[in-house]
Parts: sequence; structure tokens; C-alpha cells
Amino acid sequence: MGKKIRLTTAQALIKFLNQQYINVDGEETPFVEGIFTIFGHGNVVGIGQALEQDAGHLKVFQGKNEQGMAHAAMAYSKQMLRRKIYAVSTSVGPGSANLVAAAGTALANNIPVLLIPADTFATRQPDPVLQQVEQEYSAAITTNDALKPVSRYWDRITRPEQLMSSLIRAFEVMTDPAKAGPATICISQDVEGEAFDFDEIFFVKRVHYIDRKEPSEREIEGAAERIKSSKKPLILVGGGAKYSGARDELIAMSEAYNIPLVETQAGKSTVEADFANNLGGMGITGTLAANKAARGADLIIGIGTRYTDFATSSKTAFDFDNAKFLNINVSRMQAYKLDAFQVVADAKVTLGKLHGLLEGYKSEFGSTIEELKDEWLAERGRLSKITFKREHFTPEIKNHFSQEVLNEYADALQTELPQTTALLAINETVDPDSVVICSAGSLPGDLQRLWHSNVPNTYHLEYGYSCMGYEVSGTLGLKLAHPDKEVYSLVGDGSFLMLHSELITAIQYNKKINVLLFDNSGFGCINNLQMDHGSGSYYCEFRTEDNQILNIDYAKVAEGYGAKTYKANTVEELKAALEDAKKQEVSTLIEMKVLPKTMTDGYDSWWHVGVAEVSEQESVQKAYETKEKMLESAKQY
Repeated sequence: MGKKIRLTTAQALIKFLNQQYINVDGEETPFVEGIFTIFGHGNVVGIGQALEQDAGHLKVFQGKNEQGMAHAAMAYSKQMLRRKIYAVSTSVGPGSANLVAAAGTALANNIPVLLIPADTFATRQPDPVLQQVEQEYSAAITTNDALKPVSRYWDRITRPEQLMSSLIRAFEVMTDPAKAGPATICISQDVEGEAFDFDEIFFVKRVHYIDRKEPSEREIEGAAERIKSSKKPLILVGGGAKYSGARDELIAMSEAYNIPLVETQAGKSTVEADFANNLGGMGITGTLAANKAARGADLIIGIGTRYTDFATSSKTAFDFDNAKFLNINVSRMQAYKLDAFQVVADAKVTLGKLHGLLEGYKSEFGSTIEELKDEWLAERGRLSKITFKREHFTPEIKNHFSQEVLNEYADALQTELPQTTALLAINETVDPDSVVICSAGSLPGDLQRLWHSNVPNTYHLEYGYSCMGYEVSGTLGLKLAHPDKEVYSLVGDGSFLMLHSELITAIQYNKKINVLLFDNSGFGCINNLQMDHGSGSYYCEFRTEDNQILNIDYAKVAEGYGAKTYKANTVEELKAALEDAKKQEVSTLIEMKVLPKTMTDGYDSWWHVGVAEVSEQESVQKAYETKEKMLESAKQY
């Protein structure tokens, strides 16, 4: 019989987390960096006691909102290319319920994070305990059951010895590139403090090896054959290419065979924006250059992409009558999409092997790649110089509001600053190795089209779930990943209001983050969506009961938290604020009042949304007719 160690379940959990390592390409590092927690009656005397007694190497951070701290943990893991994680501990009931949005965000983006919500009593002696829900059809249902559909792995611990097999399963899932996502282990609060004689071997150092899956001979030969028989292949760079570290292989293949690169939101900054063949973001929030190239391609080489509706313009971005698909993905499910030829393997390894089999091949794009890029750079330059006129925009970007309404906003917010002008000024001013983060609203579209990331892995967009409130919380995760870099949250006022509590955590622990707040007093992106499809402006603007535009002093809010704050309503003020913010040691917030309808519009793209089939408004009827016509050319699978 092996040696036993008597520990509580919570103590065993913390001891186990300290012994998990990951090995990628021969480099071995601890996998669990630390733990975020908000203590409540479900975890404070269990996991709290265990951490106080011996946290080991785990860094412990006190969060302010369960969703927020879980988003910070997710952002850290995403920025570390899924090679390190933070765990997240919550109390029962509302604490665990607050994890649902964050778990969904991690699942949609395939990001590993360990969620450890407390659960109700295994003995059921004090039931219903404080914050416990009850269902007449089952006493076994708890709030944590809501986490099942948004977890890659889910388990409930009602006996100490169950922890051993459950943790091993959880780490197997989190360290598998094909299955990576949130692992949720709910621990009954009485069991957290219950002791057990654990086998000592359970706590020895455990290394999780991430071996790169190689393509089979059939796969690599089939891929090479399809590329060589194509005339205009296109490489779609997804998040999987970034996690694989395939930058050098992508550049080499693109240069050698004159194949253009286009990017998803997750794939952006895998390859630098100034690489000659990089045409930028593709799809609904994509550049005109990328969307034109996609329309003319006869082979789409999808590398580590899920082909979301935004990347494919709701499956209208390609010439489906003439284009074929070749997918390279570690996930077999993703590789099957769009009826593609599947290569279920690591992107970096596969591209390296393909390169040697394509000797003598050249695409027929010729100088078109350069021409498309030059055309887009000219448009980007135009957008950087948009100015507001009281008579009209020069030129207009969106035309939904009357000039009278736009003038009203200019007066109410005391600004004439267009959003695109502000964004490009920021891109020009921040250091090239800075990391930017965003998630929701109109900013993701502006960023994917306009932001130039000329240092790899400096563009962090959560667009798998597009979860409002991710931005500020996620910036804390970025800072933990890059303590020596400036990190910037680009966030709209609507998303800032949803959730920004981890700004306080950043200030509390002296983890400097920079919040760049674009305030157009409303949910501008969704306002565009409703008005694009024939509706009026209805409950998306921030107005009072007497129809006055809200003008909130966000700088004063952040100043009250302890941040250094600025107000910048001109390009000159914005650049000065950015330069001064670099010198600060505390977290900063720059409030920009920007005019609505001054974000970028779509470029040769379409989004399928549920337009009303019956309406009294002629504009809605026309929008429905347009949708039906577009669906005729859309792929159905």
C-alpha cells in the first residue's frame, strides 16, 4: 500500500493544482498560474482555508464580480495561447450563476479555464441552505446545473475521493487542443472541509504533454494535390493557427506560392498587418481587400477556423459554385465544415510539410494581391481623416440619423470626434508591442478592418461569444500575461456599463491597465442593426424620459475608483492623453465622446438576421425581401 496523506478535499485540490505542468515543444512550465476568488459561505471555510494554509506557488486575486474575474482568467489563458490558466473559485447560488456567461464565452472560444463553484450540502442536512434553489421534480438540481451546457467538462463532487478522477479528467480536457474549453468542478460545501486519506501519488508532479498531431500521408498528399490544382487559393487564418504558433510557416507558404492571407478575429495578429500578402480581416467585419479576394478564390484553405457567420458573411462570402475547401484543424468536427477536404492535424506541422510538396507552384493572383491591399490602405487613410460638419459628414459613413439628430449629439456630448478618426489616432500613438482587447459593439468591426498589429499576438478579440463586459475584465488578464507591456481595453459605453468591476481589482493589485472608452451614449452597434433593416431608432439610444441624451461623466467614475483619468474629444487631446498615460504607474481611463454613426460600414458583406416577415413599415418589408434574395445564394451547411 502506498503512503497516504490526510487532507480536506479543498486542501487536496490546492495541492494538486500546484503540481500540474504543461510541456509544449519541449518547454515545460506550470500550467496553473493562480486562482481568482470571491469568498462566500460556500467556499470561504473550505477553499479559503486551504489557500490561507498553503497556496503553494498559486497567485491569489480577490475578484469583484464572478463573471468579471472569470473573464480575466479566460483572457489570460487566451493571451498565453492556452498554455497557462487561472482557476476561479466562487460561492454557491448567485456566485456560481454569475459564471454562466463567462463559461459560455470560454466555451465558444475554446479557451481552457478551471471553474470551481461551491455547491449545496452533500448530506442535505441543512437544506434548503442559504442561496439554494429548489425544484419539485428533483432534490439533486442546483444552480450549478446551469453550467452544464456551457462547460466542456462538468462534474459534481459529493465525496472527497471523487476529486481524484474528476481533476484528472478536467485537466485532460483543458490540455487537449481539440477539446480545450472550460472545465467545471462543483464541490459540495460540506465536502470541501471533509478529510480523506489521499494516495500520495495523486500529488506527484504531473506533466501534460501537448504533442503536435501530424497529418497522415493521405491527408498531406490530398491537401497538396488540391492546392496545386487550384488557380486562386486563399488562406483563412483562424485562432487555431495562432495557438499553434504557425506564423513563420504561413509567411513562408504565402510568399513562396503567392497565396493571400485573410484573417478571422481570433486569427488576427498571427501574422503582422504589414506583411505584403496579408489582406486583413474577412467577412462581415472584414476589409474590402479580403472580401474581394475571397469572392474570387477557387480554394479556401481554412486553418484553425470555426467558419463563424461573421467570417463567412453568413455563408455568402465565397463562390460556392466554383470554390472548394481544404480545412486544417486539430478538431475533426471543425475540419468537416463546408464539406471540406479534412486534415485533422496541427497547423504548424501541416504547413511545414505542405511547403515542400508545392515546389514549382504559383497562384494566378499575380499583382492582384498588391493592388487589393493598396486599394484598402487608401480607404483606411480616408477613414482616418473623417471630419464632422454641421451641414453634413465629409463623406458620410452611416446615414440613418438626420443631420439635426447628429447636431443634437454633437451639442449634448460636446464633441465633433468621429469614432474611426479616434481609433486610427490611437493605433498611430500606442507602442507597437502594446496589446489591445475588445469584444462587443461596433468597435470589433472597426478594429478588424482598421487596426494594424505589426507585432504578433498583440490583438485580442473575444468574438466567439462577443460578450459585453469582457473588455475591462479581460484587460486585467492581459496585464497578468504581459506585466511589462501596456495593455488597452477598447470599449464602448454600453459594454463598459455592463461590467467594469475588475478595473478596481487592477487598481487594488497595482496591475496597470488602460481603458479607452468610446462614449456615443447608446448601444450604437445594435442601433445600426435595427435601422439597417428598416426599423426606427428604438430604445438603443441612452435618453431620458424627456428625450434628452445622457451625458455621463465616466472619467469621474473611474477617478473615484483611483484611476488616472482623461477627457479627450479631439485628436490632439487624445494623443496627448495617450502619451501621458504611458508614463503613469496606476491604471488609466481615457473618456472619448464620439459621434454616433461614425463607425465603419460593411464592405462587400452580408449578415443574416431575423428580419420581420410581416410589418406595416415599407422599409422593413424591403429589408425582408433583401434577406430572402441573399439567402438564395447562401450555403445551407
